[in-house]
Amino acid sequence: MEFKFGGSELNQKTVLGQPSGLFVLFFTEMWERFSYYGMRALLVLFLTASILDEGWAWPRDEALLLYGFYTGLVYITPILGGLIADKVTGYRKAVVWGALIMTLGHASMALEGFTDSFFYLGLLFLVIGNGLFKPNISSIVGKLYKDEGKKKDAGYTIFYMGINAGAFLGILMCGYLGEKIGWHWGFGLAGVFMFFGMLQFYFAQSIFGNIGLKPDKDDNFIDSTAIEGETEEIRTENKKTSDKVKRQRLIVIAILAFFSIFFWWAFEQAGGSMTIFAGDYTDRVLSDDTAIIFKVINALITVIPMLVISWVLIMLFRQTFGKHPLSNIFLATSFIIIWGVVIWMLNREFTNDVAEVPASWFTILNSLFIIIFAPLFSKIWESRLNPSGPVKFAIGLVLLGGGFAFLAYGSFGIPQGAKTASVSMIWLILAYLFHTLGELCVSPVGLSYVSKLSPAKLVGLMFGVWFFANFLANLLAGVTGSYIDYITENYSMGTFFLIFTVVPIGAGIFMLLISRILVRMMHGIR
Repeated sequence: MEFKFGGSELNQKTVLGQPSGLFVLFFTEMWERFSYYGMRALLVLFLTASILDEGWAWPRDEALLLYGFYTGLVYITPILGGLIADKVTGYRKAVVWGALIMTLGHASMALEGFTDSFFYLGLLFLVIGNGLFKPNISSIVGKLYKDEGKKKDAGYTIFYMGINAGAFLGILMCGYLGEKIGWHWGFGLAGVFMFFGMLQFYFAQSIFGNIGLKPDKDDNFIDSTAIEGETEEIRTENKKTSDKVKRQRLIVIAILAFFSIFFWWAFEQAGGSMTIFAGDYTDRVLSDDTAIIFKVINALITVIPMLVISWVLIMLFRQTFGKHPLSNIFLATSFIIIWGVVIWMLNREFTNDVAEVPASWFTILNSLFIIIFAPLFSKIWESRLNPSGPVKFAIGLVLLGGGFAFLAYGSFGIPQGAKTASVSMIWLILAYLFHTLGELCVSPVGLSYVSKLSPAKLVGLMFGVWFFANFLANLLAGVTGSYIDYITENYSMGTFFLIFTVVPIGAGIFMLLISRILVRMMHGIR
């Protein structure tokens, strides 16, 4: 019997037209992103909060620099993590060890009230664990597919939806607990679901067959030159020409990675300067009818995604419970807990007359919009309207710059040097909408093209290179964001956000101009 997908016989059973194993990875990544983004939403807020609010009362510039270094380092360690998996452990062991180390990291941060050392030790564990986890779970996704066509693009987009479902829930739950109850509660909750994500992956991993075992036992990967739609001329190339094709494809990865720096440099202001803007410059206190409207909307955007994700969970149960009961039990337990927290939170909010929107709440809009629009983008990428990868990148950069244009316009009325203001929240909402649409054009597509364009033996390493670009972008995002007070005092808040408008749009236009050259260098990859 010839298998349609890589992995075991059980993996041939589909959920939403995709192999069942994709959704094991979906939920594993979802809980990992829950923990990462839940903690990320609190980091700058905790560091800058006053001592009376149990924070560390750091200056904004120092908090944003630490934020930049931390978020940068969790993207550079995947280079080492990819190499370790490629040469020593295999992808699956790396994912398990990475998840365990991150669980310890979140637990350590939850103990920050005892000593500062626990906080820094937790950050270190998170950096190391991410390095083992992040590139290797993405590599397993790529190996589920035996061809490099549209099905794989759609699979990565669904996987990316899992990433953002976790980010949405993590920011919502950890952010609420951290800001409303206590910082250590938010940090601790992140660790609980990281632990459940590790257990459900560990007890279901046989669904992947040989995928992700030690390199010498992994025979499921199809070399990226054996692609759907490839011409006979490419298939019969001599070795010299084949090396040239591989070299040019690697150059394309490098160029896409370079332009992704401009994207993530601006996009990652979300957890830094945009969070400060939400906390100190945005009108977040609602009363009377507006408070009721917000509570209803907040309840809907919380419950509806939870229902959708729970529905996907039930479909996965139907396909895999018989073979992997322990994995399904751990996954079900995690959902019972998260439903309990959701019901408690919504009940607590509806008993209050006034609604003060948490500063971290705005960052859930990115994940919410991903959940809403990812299925639409997935269908577009599978249709005849599907543009080339470079064109998608160009569109994403322009949309990102457009989002910052709303913030620049909305903040031009803030007096020069002001430390607080009361700007309408509509500008943040519009910014996150456009940033999300841009992200859907760049991030899942980027992961898919790294998998498609990389030679078989370099997949883990090239994912590491991709995340190295993210390291540079996050580091630069923190450094640039740390100048928010300097630019606001000497120019204006509008000028600060205008920088993030002009640069991405300029990069997007340049990418569009060279898109046809890049397509030729991909030699048949679509």
